[in-house]
Amino acid sequence: DEDEDEGEVVVKETSWLGGMMKNLNKKINVSGQAVLEESDVKPILETLKDKLISKNVAEEVAQKIVNTVESNMVGKKLTSFTRVTTAVTKAVESALTQILSPGRNINILQEVEASRREGEPYSIVFIGCNGVGKSTNLAKVAFWLMQHGMKVMIAACDTFRSGAVEQLRTHTQRLGVELFERGYEKDPAAVAKEALKKAKESRCDVLLIDTAGRMQDNEPLMRALSKLINMNNPNLTLFVGEALVGNEAVDQLTKFNNRLIELSSQDQPHKIDGIVLTKFDTIDNKVGAALSMVYISGAPVIFVGCGQQYSDLRRLNVKQIVSVLLS
Repeated sequence: DEDEDEGEVVVKETSWLGGMMKNLNKKINVSGQAVLEESDVKPILETLKDKLISKNVAEEVAQKIVNTVESNMVGKKLTSFTRVTTAVTKAVESALTQILSPGRNINILQEVEASRREGEPYSIVFIGCNGVGKSTNLAKVAFWLMQHGMKVMIAACDTFRSGAVEQLRTHTQRLGVELFERGYEKDPAAVAKEALKKAKESRCDVLLIDTAGRMQDNEPLMRALSKLINMNNPNLTLFVGEALVGNEAVDQLTKFNNRLIELSSQDQPHKIDGIVLTKFDTIDNKVGAALSMVYISGAPVIFVGCGQQYSDLRRLNVKQIVSVLLS
């Protein structure tokens, strides 16, 4: 019977859950409520933490999440009809949903429309480490914008890596959009500034700015990136990272953000606004990097790349990700 199933918890006394429930039954007060103690929630949270880590959530992030949930749950009163595991799992589910839905809601299309009304091109800078698929996913974003009726220009501000301009030219020819480039060994910040001027003259709605892939510890390239952002004040700075990396992604994102803040000449430093996760189709259920990166930066995942075609770009389904993390 379904109702009986809700009200009863049938567990073996030898299991950790059985022992926990036996202890819990002793603590039920006269109003039919149980007061949760650390010993009730800790074993469940440890199991859930291991589950998160197995799904590629960075260990430090998983630990911080369960610590927060534990401090919120201890001392809480549950009715005798509520399973402890259900209550704790729901609390973790709620925490994960909250993390993946951070404060700033970025609606690119609305923001582009607002810039268009002011007669200014909306600029997006793409940053990230080497080999994460930055240029390819920039091209996917260009295609997505075009699908929504936007006139797009792409600026080749990776003046460092041999072949970077040619790679972008291939994309722009396929997409039928204008490429702004000044070749190699030029100041990327100056190229971006010129591109913004040209985009305005050409009445483009959006300028997508490609930058050199760089490791987070490469000081000269981080300074060049900071200069580009400070000089051009883009509407959006998107960090492009691979969906498969866990702790490494956290380190990359943290260091990128910290260096942008440290090197900024502005009172309110321009940090990473959003995240594009690449190769999302290759990770099966290892979706944890999305959670780690949002938790560390407070920036939402704007897009996930999930295939080789320009149309293979998706919005992040938070409910689905949480479900996979806890499955």
